[in-house]
Amino acid sequence: MSEADSQSASAKLFDRWSVEDIEYSDPSTERYITVTPIAHTMGRHASKQFQKSEISIVERLINRLMQTDENTGDKAKTMRITQEAFEIVHSRTDENPIQALVSAVENAAPREETVRLKYGGISVPQAVDVAPQRRVDQALKFLAEGVYNDAFKSPVDAEEALANQLVGAANNDVSTYAVNQKEEKERVAAAAR
Repeated sequence: MSEADSQSASAKLFDRWSVEDIEYSDPSTERYITVTPIAHTMGRHASKQFQKSEISIVERLINRLMQTDENTGDKAKTMRITQEAFEIVHSRTDENPIQALVSAVENAAPREETVRLKYGGISVPQAVDVAPQRRVDQALKFLAEGVYNDAFKSPVDAEEALANQLVGAANNDVSTYAVNQKEEKERVAAAAR
C-alpha cells in the first residue's frame, strides 16, 4: 500500500469520525450513498450532471441545509452546525454519526410515489417506483426540511434539531419529520395503485 493510500484510509471526517466500516441495509441506495472523509469538495462535481452521487453524503446534507434563507451560501456555518450535531448524535447513541446519517437516509427514502397521468381531460394519479438516486435526494430533502421546521423561530438550536432528525430517522421513528414524510408519500402511492 502506498503512502497516499494509507493516508486516505486513515483520514477522518472532521478529524474525528472514521468512514470505515459503514454498514448499508438497503442495497439499492448503497451505490448512491458515498462516504468520504471530505466535507467540502469546492464544487468539483458541479459541471457533471449525473455524478452528484460521487459527492460525500455528509457534504450533500450540508449543501441541502444551506438552501434556507438564513444559511444560503454560508457553508462554513452549516459545516459547523453539522459537526456539532454529529457530536450530539455520538453522545446520545455512542455510535459513529456517519452510520446514523446513512441509516437515516435509508429509512427516510420513499420507495413509491405518485405521478399524474392525463387521460383525455382528466388527470389520474398513478403509483410508480422511485429511482435510487431520487430516493437519496428525497431523503436529504426531508431531513433538511425537518431541521428547518424544528429550528426556525423556535428555542431549539439548529444543531439540536439536526441531531434529533438524524437519531429519529436512524431509529425509523415515525414522529420524525423525514420518516413521516416518507410514510405519507408511500401511503398516497398505495392509494393510487
